[in-house]
Amino acid sequence: MKRILTIALAFLIIKNSVSAQAAQSVYFELGGPGLASFNYDTRFGNREDGLGGRIGVGGFVISSNDGIGGKDRVGVVFIPVGLNYLLGKDNKHYFELGAGVTPVIASSTFDSENFSTTFGHVLFGYRIQPKEGGFTFRAFINPIFGSFGFIPYYGGVSFGYKFGAKKEK
Repeated sequence: MKRILTIALAFLIIKNSVSAQAAQSVYFELGGPGLASFNYDTRFGNREDGLGGRIGVGGFVISSNDGIGGKDRVGVVFIPVGLNYLLGKDNKHYFELGAGVTPVIASSTFDSENFSTTFGHVLFGYRIQPKEGGFTFRAFINPIFGSFGFIPYYGGVSFGYKFGAKKEK
């Protein structure tokens, strides 16, 4: 699992350094494959639309008193990784299609049976992303599937910032 995440992150970093003119953005996502996550998104070419990828990290911690003076804590980390494709004609409004996998890692102070799992996701949504950079917004339906079954009516929103394309000299 760690090997896959390391390879995916290395690929995005190398890709970013090779194609400095690719559209890039960072955003906070509520819902979606990371539940509540911070994400990095880039295009794989020097276009505003087309094929791209995303990687993020999110999660939560729940604490409770155990009744004898101690605290129990459960922590869950989501790492959404995926490919996406943007379709649009005006360099601002896009229809987004995507798919990916989300590793989930959970640990607990009161239970020795920590676990990790993965689930798949697909994405159908709207993205506003100004060509010159600035505020971005996404709203989407995000069906998820895994050992728990299939949840077709899941979705989310995100708010972020797109970095402006570097001008050619």
